[in-house]
Amino acid sequence: MLHPNDSSKFSPWLALGCLSPRYIYAQVKAYEQERIKNDSTYWLGFELLWRDYFRYICLKHGNKIFHRSGIRRLNVSWKEDGELFDIWRTGQTGFPLVDANMRELASTGFMSNRGRQIVASFLTKNLGINWQMGAEWFESLLIDYDVCSNWGNWNYAAGVGNDKRGFRWFNIVKQANTYDSQGEYVKHWLPELKHIPAGILHEPWKLTILEQQLFQVCMGQDYPNPVVDLFESARINEQTYASASPLDRPI
Repeated sequence: MLHPNDSSKFSPWLALGCLSPRYIYAQVKAYEQERIKNDSTYWLGFELLWRDYFRYICLKHGNKIFHRSGIRRLNVSWKEDGELFDIWRTGQTGFPLVDANMRELASTGFMSNRGRQIVASFLTKNLGINWQMGAEWFESLLIDYDVCSNWGNWNYAAGVGNDKRGFRWFNIVKQANTYDSQGEYVKHWLPELKHIPAGILHEPWKLTILEQQLFQVCMGQDYPNPVVDLFESARINEQTYASASPLDRPI
């Protein structure tokens, strides 16, 4: 998520119509034929397909993608807690990977695809906040903002879109250990945690008082304690999601 070649960075030019997705696809296929197929060529094609897919979803469902009930028309009791939302949008949740991504977005207008999935999951599945608020925040900041991709993905992340699995949430700590195992990304955007070893970086709330002194961070002062319990919040919000009933008319 940190380095220039970790993703293609094509999305702003695609979103603004400066670069043709067909041209990218043709170049990928030519590269595969002339050089080699690899994970990078696969994922470029795969993400272009997702981009097209959400355009067709918007053509099919129209304005339903903007409704709180989403294209699945589920009446989920989302919260609209402004204070809690501000904690998320300013990167003060106490979960380093979430906070690093939100601070990157605020500073640059960009966030990796993985990061977008992680912070959307946290907002909806751990905080239980109305996903529309997250979609609107992204819309206000993204340099690669695209109506179909943004709102289609938020429908999907909130469980009111195309994902049949419904309440699917990301274990933030597991994601952090998988995608930022050495803590480079987190330490770049959260310099207050730069002295914490990678092995404990993604769970700083577990630091003892002695360790906090050793690593020059005071939890609750230099960096916030977790705003929610990761697993308990997911359990509670899953119950809320499970009790949602389908609507005859979307809201």
